[in-house]
Amino acid sequence: MKPTPVLTITDYNILRELTKNAKDSTNIREIALLTQELDRAIINKEGVVDESIVRMNSQVTIEDVNSKQQMKVQIVMPSQSNLKEGKVSILAPLCVAIIGFKENDEVEWQLPSGIKTLKIIAVTNPSSNS
Repeated sequence: MKPTPVLTITDYNILRELTKNAKDSTNIREIALLTQELDRAIINKEGVVDESIVRMNSQVTIEDVNSKQQMKVQIVMPSQSNLKEGKVSILAPLCVAIIGFKENDEVEWQLPSGIKTLKIIAVTNPSSNS
């Protein structure tokens, strides 16, 4: 059974807006998957969210359960993505797969080569003193 994503109200609103405005996007599949995740997400008020939950701007260390390979990414808006800096668009399949989940959760990620199981090893969120 797949865990249920938990999102802050701010992230939820940003992502909802993104899915609405991306209708003519090249990543229709990711938009559809993100919309499905938003539809089943638990929405939390600001400040009540577990610090280990993956959110917008989170730095996340992920491990491929089979190969044990790890990678570190930061989830950003599409306009801020920069793979050299490890900044990956929320609309990338990887980010759609992990947004709203937390440390030690395992999620499945659909790739052209098949389904991979990823484990969220560590999550660092920007300080929420805003």
